[in-house]
Amino acid sequence: MNGAESREPTAAPTPSSELPVSAMVESIIGCKWSLRLLELIVGGCRRPSELLRACPGLSTKVLQERLRKMRRFGMVERSVEGEKPPLRVDYCPTPFGRRFATIVEEVRKLQADLDAKVIERRRDLD
Repeated sequence: MNGAESREPTAAPTPSSELPVSAMVESIIGCKWSLRLLELIVGGCRRPSELLRACPGLSTKVLQERLRKMRRFGMVERSVEGEKPPLRVDYCPTPFGRRFATIVEEVRKLQADLDAKVIERRRDLD
């Protein structure tokens, strides 16, 4: 394989019954950067350098830790092109990662609806 050919994406583990979904959700949602990174990856931001630029304050070390965690949970896949540096590394969402992002977006919409109702109730009380 020469440097112009691409390798197959490295296989990410699939979510397993060994890790309770609640623990996975807590680990991702409880993290300052994981949801933002998943949102960016689902939105088309694929390269680590793009992710760093889109997240001011995020260090390379923390980025790599979060991407590893999302790969371990089966939310993203990593693909590497080339054999010699510079390698091209991309991260793509898995079907599970897209589904998880959709659920998070629905929770955000629910929160927005609740906030709007609270504001409306406050106006009615005034």
